[in-house]
Amino acid sequence: MTATSTGTLTDRLDRLPFTRTHLRVLTGSGAGWALDAMDVGLISFVIAALVNEWQLTTAETSWIASAGFAGMAIGATVGGLLADRIGRRSVFALTLLVYGIATGASALAGGLIALIALRFLVGLGLGAELPVASTYVSEFAPARMRGRIIVVLEAFWAVGWTASALIGYLVIPSVPEGWRWALAIGAVPAIYALVVRWGLPESPRWLASRGREADADAVVRGLESSRVVFGRVAPMPAEAPDVVVAPATSVAMRLRGLWAPGVRVRTAALWVVWFCVNFSYYGAFIWIPTLLVSQGFGLVRSFEFTLIITLAQVPGYAVAAWLIEVWGRRATLSVFLAGSAVAAILFGQATSVPMILGTGMALSFFNLGAWGALYAVTPETYPTSLRATGAGWAAGVGRIASILAPPAVPALQAMGGIPAVFVVLSAFFAVAAAATWGLAESRGRSLAE
Repeated sequence: MTATSTGTLTDRLDRLPFTRTHLRVLTGSGAGWALDAMDVGLISFVIAALVNEWQLTTAETSWIASAGFAGMAIGATVGGLLADRIGRRSVFALTLLVYGIATGASALAGGLIALIALRFLVGLGLGAELPVASTYVSEFAPARMRGRIIVVLEAFWAVGWTASALIGYLVIPSVPEGWRWALAIGAVPAIYALVVRWGLPESPRWLASRGREADADAVVRGLESSRVVFGRVAPMPAEAPDVVVAPATSVAMRLRGLWAPGVRVRTAALWVVWFCVNFSYYGAFIWIPTLLVSQGFGLVRSFEFTLIITLAQVPGYAVAAWLIEVWGRRATLSVFLAGSAVAAILFGQATSVPMILGTGMALSFFNLGAWGALYAVTPETYPTSLRATGAGWAAGVGRIASILAPPAVPALQAMGGIPAVFVVLSAFFAVAAAATWGLAESRGRSLAE
């Protein structure tokens, strides 16, 4: 490849084509993302199995789900702060290690209390990993293709969720205490953490923000000398960011920086979107297998339906990845959230098998496309010194909603049945779609330093 090594670090990163090093960063982070999704997806199948095996009440099953999300809320906020302090790659590997070991240990849980405690530890690792991974990849990606790359990263979620659906369908009903075998598979991330820690470079933007210019330059030179996968060197630097915030050098400064005059409206809008999307997504997808069982479908049949519905995530990500650089972040996100709202209403009214599958696939398509766009826009909202903090706190606020959603769904179902559940979830999607327009449009803009 022929590339210039002159200009600022930002210009050099934004002018690059997509290289093998970019591909390694994307797939290395994406594999961790897929393993995370597999863990989150598995718990919905585990809950459905434990209802019968342990004779759990709806309140007890909601505690299992909520414990994990409580850990995610803490993990996301603390993980973001740590990533801005000690680096993206180190925190990424540490979080994979924590939740991988805890998931494997969950397979040995002898009772409800032990399982709940271990799910909290799983959540600590999982909650920190997702916003850190999206921040990490976004700091490598050239501006003109950054949104598309982050949606592709988020698309690894569909791979992991599909794997969880396959494990739920093939393993859990097939062997005694199949849920234990399913959770044991979740220990794989503990091994993968070592690959991540030693196999991927640290973010050059973070290195430069910590005064390690020589290390940052070495990483960028590695990108410039890496073989091209597609594209070519851009002739001009990307458009500059539309807001600049003073660099944050302490935890207090990072937290205050989220509410600085230039970004406070965006932070508020981002938190609303994250809260509403988490409530609706986890309210629906954690409970879909159990709700199908409650409608008279057998355990295997409900798992089969969930697997089919899950497969619609892949085209949802594909369409979002294309539109995000054509329409922009806000338009893509709002359209997919509006589509999720409509699909949720229709799914709640579905009674026949074709309707359940069709509307469920539509919900999966629009909801996961929206997630891809949301993960793209979140790290773009903040400068490097508080990017992981901002992404982590937005995710942490969202996890509060994911704590509330599991116990809310049984209560809503008791009051008005499944239609009432999905009317409420649809309303949350609609609020998120409206709040999207308070976000910045960052298509084609360089990341703020």
